Amino acid sequence: MKTIIVDDEPLARGIVREYLSAHGDVDIVAECGNGFEAVKAIAETAPDLVILDIQMPKLDGFEVLELVGPRGPRFIFATAYDGYAIRAFEVRALDYLLKPFSQQRFDQALENARAAIAAATPSAAVDSLARDAALRERPVERVLIRDGAKVHVIACARIDCVQAQDDYVEIRAEGRAYLKNQPLSELESQLDPARFLRIHRSWLVNIEAVSRIEQPTRDSHVAVLKDGSRVPVSRGGYQKLRAAMD
Repeated sequence: MKTIIVDDEPLARGIVREYLSAHGDVDIVAECGNGFEAVKAIAETAPDLVILDIQMPKLDGFEVLELVGPRGPRFIFATAYDGYAIRAFEVRALDYLLKPFSQQRFDQALENARAAIAAATPSAAVDSLARDAALRERPVERVLIRDGAKVHVIACARIDCVQAQDDYVEIRAEGRAYLKNQPLSELESQLDPARFLRIHRSWLVNIEAVSRIEQPTRDSHVAVLKDGSRVPVSRGGYQKLRAAMD
């Protein structure tokens, strides 16, 4: 069972490594000190299991799961905080180890992992759980975008507008554009409705990024952003945008 240990505390990684040494069927393929390292290691080694801390610098444990996606490995959370347990199981965690945990408790979690991996839980069900949990966690303060081996972390306050492109969205922030594999309606539900407004069936705008509204023709309007970009505004979107800017 190929396994990765992820924790920003070297001592915590050492304890997990020691506990795993009692299991001859486990091969530790990587140890990571933060979420970025974890995402990279998971992509490179394709592990069966990841033993993952939650509160870490750069990316937390839940953000690692989001970037890895529903078809990745199975996870056991190991954390000093008990307030994340419900969310952990919503996003397909196999077990939730509360530090400090004993060898016996760890062995139980590992046995659960073996059984779950052998049973091969259908990815569609896993995807549904992860998606539903993500929708309940709103509004988000930052958006994660995976670009090959790179991960972009964009603060929502920096986003100017978002355009739907089939199953993707193009997120524009500070003069750059990023593609994210997510429907526009789903991203809209995660963003702060007091800041982001759906002004067209294919467009969201950050109200604070809008400079003015223009009417190029009798029956059309566009929102002109502070960087000069022009975003189409539907009839219903015009009413909402005017109300928000007044």
